[in-house]
Amino acid sequence: MLEFLVRRLTTIVPTLVLVSMLIFGLQELLPGDPALVLAGEDADPSVIAHLREKLNLDKPLPLRYAYWVGGVLQGDLGDSVRSGQPVLDLILQKLPVTIELALLSMAVALLIGIPTGIVAAISRGTVWDHGATAFALSGLSMPNFWLGILMIMLFSVHLGWLPASGYVSPFEDLGANLASMVMPAFVLGTGIAAVLMRHTRSAMLQVLSADYVRTARAKGLREHVVVVKHALRNALTPVITLGALELGSLLSGAVLTEQVFSIPGFGKLVVDSVFNRDYAVVQGVVLVTATAYITLNLLADLANFAVNPRLRQ
Repeated sequence: MLEFLVRRLTTIVPTLVLVSMLIFGLQELLPGDPALVLAGEDADPSVIAHLREKLNLDKPLPLRYAYWVGGVLQGDLGDSVRSGQPVLDLILQKLPVTIELALLSMAVALLIGIPTGIVAAISRGTVWDHGATAFALSGLSMPNFWLGILMIMLFSVHLGWLPASGYVSPFEDLGANLASMVMPAFVLGTGIAAVLMRHTRSAMLQVLSADYVRTARAKGLREHVVVVKHALRNALTPVITLGALELGSLLSGAVLTEQVFSIPGFGKLVVDSVFNRDYAVVQGVVLVTATAYITLNLLADLANFAVNPRLRQ
């Protein structure tokens, strides 16, 4: 395990360096001058020159990148040109909201997708299999914002069971927090559940036809023991990897869903920063998102290493 972890870490560090270069370099290709946006088009040229010096915009590109990386390594992602707040503080304000939404959405996806995929694989060709396939296709085809609007109309407008929008911190009122997060978590979770269902079904069908599964059945083991202990464990490898990638996409911010339900997460922060040309915030958010993707990919590899004994060999 330790040797495997060291090997993976040796690939992560160069990847992070390359990602940071891409983030900073592509940011420079965006049109507009942050100093001009911040000062206003009618501002005095001396003010614009002062802002350019303050933001290191008058320095060569490699030197600006070195300054930025040096600040990142010290936990300084720069300051927002709009609000003046440190970018790290803005991210730490929004990140808990997005993490909670992502975890709740993944819980919904796992509770629906994996059992449905198992049932579809065991009942291949039956009405249960066709029903699960229809659910997967509908989940993949249905836009999140449309499903969110339908749920608001049903559960908020007509039934009055849940709040239509807004966010309440769990530290203020846990009940109100869960009520405000149920619908967006279900909206995001059903789409991911459909993907997990298809991959779980495919992996289970492949494993159920393996020799060791037929041997386990020939020994007289009960069907649920064969399915759960022998088949599912070996079928989880692609599902774990897919789940990590989907969780990473959720942590990057579900823009449309957060807009529909007025949730102040990463998605809204990215949209506002792009429209305001707040480049420092955009860089910080993308860097955090890329780091989350790489970290989740590493955790997925470690989980696969622990679950699948063939990888340990």
